[in-house]
Order: sequence, then C-alpha cells, then structure tokens
Amino acid sequence: MDTKAEFKALRIYEEDGKFIRRIEKRKIEDLPEGDVIVKVKYSSLNFKDALSVTGNKGVTRKYPHTPGIDAAGVVEHSESDKFKVGDQVIVTSYDLGMNSDGGFAEYIRVPEAWVVALPKDLSLRQAMIYGTAGFTAALSVYRLLAAGQTPEMGPVVVTGALGGVGSIAISILASLGFEVIAATFEKSGGEDELHELGVASRISSEITDDQSGRPLLRPLWAGAIDVIGGNTLHTLLKACKPMGNVTCCGNVGSGDLAMTMYPFILNGISLIGIDSQKCPMELRQKVWDKLAAEWNEYNNNEQVIESSLENLDIYIDLMLAKKSRGRVIVKI
Repeated sequence: MDTKAEFKALRIYEEDGKFIRRIEKRKIEDLPEGDVIVKVKYSSLNFKDALSVTGNKGVTRKYPHTPGIDAAGVVEHSESDKFKVGDQVIVTSYDLGMNSDGGFAEYIRVPEAWVVALPKDLSLRQAMIYGTAGFTAALSVYRLLAAGQTPEMGPVVVTGALGGVGSIAISILASLGFEVIAATFEKSGGEDELHELGVASRISSEITDDQSGRPLLRPLWAGAIDVIGGNTLHTLLKACKPMGNVTCCGNVGSGDLAMTMYPFILNGISLIGIDSQKCPMELRQKVWDKLAAEWNEYNNNEQVIESSLENLDIYIDLMLAKKSRGRVIVKI
C-alpha cells in the first residue's frame, strides 16, 4: 500500500489554550503503528469523542489528534494472520480515538487485537448505529441477565434514555419482555421516540437524583442501567427493590459516589461495573453477535442521524449541551 497516499481526517489542534477543529489531508505514513490498515466507511459520535474534541486531558493527552472511538470499514492492508485484505471489520474501544488516531478519518491503522470481524447479517452502517454506545448498552443488558435479572422481578429504569446508550438499552430490554422506565433530563419531548423504543413509563431525572440524604428510599424499580453516575447512581441503588441489579457505565454527571453500604447489606443490591473499553475479546465477540441477531432491534429506528465530517460540529455541540438524542453516525 502506498504510505504516501493522502486521506481526509478531522484534526483537533491546541492553540493558545483553545482547541480548534480542522478537516485536513494526512498521509498513511502519519498513522500510528499497527498490523491492520482499515479504510473507514462509517464512524459514530460518542461522549468521549466530544470530550476529546474539547481538550479533555483525561481522554486525550496530546494534540494534534484525530478523535473517533468507533470505526467500521474494510481491511486495506494487513500484516495479521487473522485478517486479510477485503475483510469487513469493526474497531471500537481500546485506545482508538483517545490517544491513538481514531475513526473520524478515511483510514486508521491499529493492532490486530483491537479488530472484530463484522458479524454475519450486520452491515458496516448498522455496526456504527450501534458502535461503542450500542455495544455498551448490550454489554449492560448481558451483565444484568447474567446476574439473574428477569422481567418478573419488576421494572428496570434506564437513565439518559434519549441518548445513545440509553435508547439502545431500552430497545433491547423491551424486546426481552422487561417493563422499562425511561429517565430523561427533559421533562417533555421525545414521547414518540420513547414509545417506539418500547418504554412503559417516563420519569424526570429529578426523581433519579434524590436530595433527601436518606440512605434508603421506598423501592421504585427492580433494576437499572445508568449512564450518569454520581448522585443519580446513588439514588438508583437506594431506591432499588431487594436483590436487584444496577449497572454503571458512565459518569456524565459525576465520577464521585458518596453513599452508605445499606443498599448492599440490607437490600442485597448488586452494583455491576461496565467496561466496554477493555472487555475481553471473547465476550466482545459474543455481544456483537447478539447485536447482529436476536438483539438487533434498533437499526430501523428513526432516531439515527447521519452526518458528514464537515457537519459533525453541530452534533458535538449538542452532545456537550446534553441535548443529543439517539445515535449520530458519521459517513466517511
């Protein structure tokens, strides 16, 4: 492959304490080391991408940088025994788009250990409708089921219900027969979307952000999938029915968790951490296979927005303002 070949990429520069976004030409030889070069067809927008774009050093340490923690495309060059030229693949998580140049570009070069073969019956576009958000949602549901959560135990509340992780988690849970409570930042709007996803009822995020200071609350749900963290996660735990399970996959609200042990030692609640970034490859492939088959419930949802690299600024700003809905995919 011609390493001098040029391609288009969204680059973030740090200039005088400000972070500037530019679309520019790069060369293959500029990419980081790796075994597999992928021609990217689609990427998707995640909260980590928005943080990287704005200079969050907890996500990206050095600039200039190309964000994009998701990519789906076709192998253009391979030094791996696992993948050959022409294979359709998915790359999400690990260090892609964080400290290694990511999917908001026409090409990426990555280690073979980061690459997942595209499952049968899943297109590259569908894979990015899911992306890290969909994978995280599916992994959360997978872990809930593994912990023994069943529809008979009662409703499951999902925070950030109109966002990427939340909306996909709701879709999967509803397809499995769970009664789903949607918790949203917005008090109104999005009713049609939530109904289409299979939501049974909706509550304001104020209900999942208890300020009473009490260590336990009257049980309101049997389980939860949380993307917010902080006091929201605390509220979900102390208002959960005995023997329920709560997953945590985000810290949009806060990374702190100040609480007592009472939900755990008096009600037997289980708190399940979800790490999609370093999920073992065997489990990663299992979850992707489920998304391609029996959990493939989301791909025709109208809440999928397709953007170009040139228009991506609009959706990044909406996400940072906590006004994003559904999934934004990027056609490269």
